[in-house]
Amino acid sequence: MSSTDRAMVAALGVREAASRVQAGELTAAALVEACLDKIGSLDGTLHAWAYVDGDGARAAARALDGGTARGVLRGVPIGVKDIFHVQGMPTTAGSRPFAHSRPSADATSVGRLRAAGAIVLGKTHTTEFAFRDPAPTCNPWNPRHTPGGSSSGSAAAVAARMVPAALGTQTVGSVLRPAAYCGVVGYKPTHGLVPADGVIPLAWSLDHVGVFARSVPDVALVLGVLTGRGLDPVPVGAPRLALAPELLDRATPEMAAHVRALAERFAAAGATVTELKLPAEFATLHAAGQRVLEVEAAAYHRDAFARHEKDYGKHIAEMIRIGLGHTAVDYVAANRARLAFRETVMPLLAAHDALLSPTAPATAPEGLAFTGDASLCAPWSSAGVPAVSLPSGVSDRSRLPLAVQLVQAAGADARLLGVAAWCERQLDPMPAPPHA
Repeated sequence: MSSTDRAMVAALGVREAASRVQAGELTAAALVEACLDKIGSLDGTLHAWAYVDGDGARAAARALDGGTARGVLRGVPIGVKDIFHVQGMPTTAGSRPFAHSRPSADATSVGRLRAAGAIVLGKTHTTEFAFRDPAPTCNPWNPRHTPGGSSSGSAAAVAARMVPAALGTQTVGSVLRPAAYCGVVGYKPTHGLVPADGVIPLAWSLDHVGVFARSVPDVALVLGVLTGRGLDPVPVGAPRLALAPELLDRATPEMAAHVRALAERFAAAGATVTELKLPAEFATLHAAGQRVLEVEAAAYHRDAFARHEKDYGKHIAEMIRIGLGHTAVDYVAANRARLAFRETVMPLLAAHDALLSPTAPATAPEGLAFTGDASLCAPWSSAGVPAVSLPSGVSDRSRLPLAVQLVQAAGADARLLGVAAWCERQLDPMPAPPHA
């Protein structure tokens, strides 16, 4: 296979790759080799991967090619954020050696992907313990800019065509924000829809297992496997979309104008677009969610932190210290405030097919020390409702991706995926980044 052919194979999406392997038009071995070739040519610049298991991936591909298994992800290479346990691969969580492990079993999510025929290529870089201390990963659109965090490597690897799909997690904005910055689709399901066992927690009440891919149908296919029962998007004809001006007010003029222009475009295609005001509880939600995060992270890290405080990064260490200082009364009050917002916002979300907003206030910031503003993703992590980021264009100013976020009520993932697929069809195709 020529280098051009390998590049074309590496650029296949999840559904097309699986379909070709199933039909015998492409071997799993050739698909894996194409992705490994792409990693070899790009990762010296982008640093998306913490660990690549080339030998293991080749062996798994040969076994699939020689067998009769017919899983829906047969032969599809997958990247896994380095806080998920993958049997036989190191889990480092972006941390120093005191926290490294080599698990003997897969996380449930990883096991479900493998059972469906997916091949784990390796572990993608994460910020330390999925918090703010950055990973070494660069943005494929411009390596001087952050790819976002904490699922930095997963977003960059999918955008750069190193892998068709990858797993990430979101506690605040760690799937949707890097998806937005890197120009791919990111999906955070309803809290608890995908099991998080075998994943190093940041905050149990807020952690979501999420998916990166380059189209909504690809995300839906992977997510269906992760749920353990399948998930078919509900077809949508003319969606009812909502805009919350207070969310647009948090964006740059360029981003706010972009979202309003897209709302007009969707309306011209048949959607109904109305404005709504978020409930009063929104005003205290950020502080409440942050306190829950601080306390639950401190609870998980307390014993290790007592022994290895100096080995923790600056931001995670500071957050653990703050969390250890909160009282049980503080924590309960914060959780009650968080759940009060969830209860009041749910009917508003359910009354529409999706709430439309920017995913992030601006395009990816320059520099790698700051992973970006997650304030527009955080409310939906705190509420535990599903949200998706769609790449929606490229900035004329920065030449970096623009993105919009769609949100729906808890449990309505199939409905949200249907709306996202409809919106995606109205958008211009997203080009590949310069480093792909």
